[in-house]
This record gives sequence, structure tokens and C-alpha cells, in this order.
Amino acid sequence: MNKPLPQITTDQEAEQLLDQDLSEYLNQDNFYPTTFEFAPKNKSITIRMSSELVEAIKKASQIRGISYQRYIREAIERALINS
Repeated sequence: MNKPLPQITTDQEAEQLLDQDLSEYLNQDNFYPTTFEFAPKNKSITIRMSSELVEAIKKASQIRGISYQRYIREAIERALINS
């Protein structure tokens, strides 16, 4: 039987989950692609955008649960990969 992963909000809950047999959680609905930002952010840029675009970016980043700066970086990376 496949179980959905529980919401984990504390380190203690994570430790308790890891003490269990996790095979019931192994199904494709519990996995999704993710990116990891390993490179240091050592260069700063300035870009002008309309306030409407900035607000749209902030709303979209909130839905993803990430900062709007990270959302912009990911969008640029996707555009470069797909070009």
C-alpha cells in the first residue's frame, strides 16, 4: 500500500519518520524534480522591471515557496538550458 508522505515541521518529526520502514512511501507521487544551488552567489546585478512584473514574480515565487530572487535565477537558468 502506498502512503502519502506526512507533513514534517520539526526535526523531531523527521527523526521519527526516519526510524520507520519507509518502503510504504516509495511511489512516484512522493517524488518530484528539484534543483540545488551549489555555486556561490558572488556577483550582484541590477535590473529594472515594471512593478507589475515584480509583483507577478513575487506571487509565483510564493506559490513555489521560494524567494523571488531564487525564482528569477531559476527562470534564467531554464531559459539558458532551453536555448
